Amino acid sequence: MSDGAGRNGVNSAKGHGSPLTAKALLDADLPKRPSTVGSSIIQTQWNTRHLSSRTASDAASAACAAGLVAPLITILDRGIIENASGRSPLLTSISTSFRALFTRPHTFLASRPFRLISLVYFSTYFVANSIDTISSTLTPSPIAHTTSGPSKFLATSSVNMSLCLYKDSQFAQMFGAAATCRNPIPKASYALFALRDCLTVFASFNLPPVVAPLLSDKLEEVASKASVAQILVPAAMQVVSTPLHLWGLDLYNRPAVSTSERIRQVGRNWVGSTVARMGRIVPAFGFGGVINSKVRRRLMTTLEEPAVERRASR
Repeated sequence: MSDGAGRNGVNSAKGHGSPLTAKALLDADLPKRPSTVGSSIIQTQWNTRHLSSRTASDAASAACAAGLVAPLITILDRGIIENASGRSPLLTSISTSFRALFTRPHTFLASRPFRLISLVYFSTYFVANSIDTISSTLTPSPIAHTTSGPSKFLATSSVNMSLCLYKDSQFAQMFGAAATCRNPIPKASYALFALRDCLTVFASFNLPPVVAPLLSDKLEEVASKASVAQILVPAAMQVVSTPLHLWGLDLYNRPAVSTSERIRQVGRNWVGSTVARMGRIVPAFGFGGVINSKVRRRLMTTLEEPAVERRASR
């Protein structure tokens, strides 16, 4: 709007006896944005309060959960791969790794396998937390708000799958069959690992909020239904996803065997590996998910309380 038009608008307001305010002056000089539906003005407000602290809380929660679950997951992942390759029986590998953890913890915690596992789960938890923070910012919602929609599944599965594929390729080369430890990972193995991780992430971040209301109310006497679902659902999914994992490993360890022999090999290792993967999934997405959720909720509630107290004191 030109200066003349602005002055005409102001003079018109004066001529009609309307009170001249700062808002009227701004309205006279600024173009109107077509943001009305009927006579209602649409105003978008984002909940950006404490946004940097909320992001730091997301990272702290993820780091706390990942640090607690990574040692056990490292041990079990190594044991499953060494058992599948024939390098070492499952229980022998697990006991050897536990001995290293307790006798040389500094060496174990600085090792490449542990750092890879820590990276995978810190990143997965942090992305899941960040989706919740973004959702509560844009909606707007309370800052402790959590989601369970497709956006969280796509984001967490993309990050988890990408890092797990890299981690699995490194573990297979470090702990796989000696004859194939320098060979590239077959594309079919990558595809099976990706499908395995999709199922695991879906069962860890999307199914628990759906399953929890279906559980018996009597569980509340022992633990919350949300916590029980967060532990049981990812573990149950391993019955389906473990054969995919074993098939992908066998494609790498024994690329030339027949399909019937591969089926027999997967069947031989299925029960023990399923139990072991349940043992790693329960801390990874069960206890780890519960720890991540509770620490984040506590930190977010702490950030929310001062604002609530300020509003109450007015």
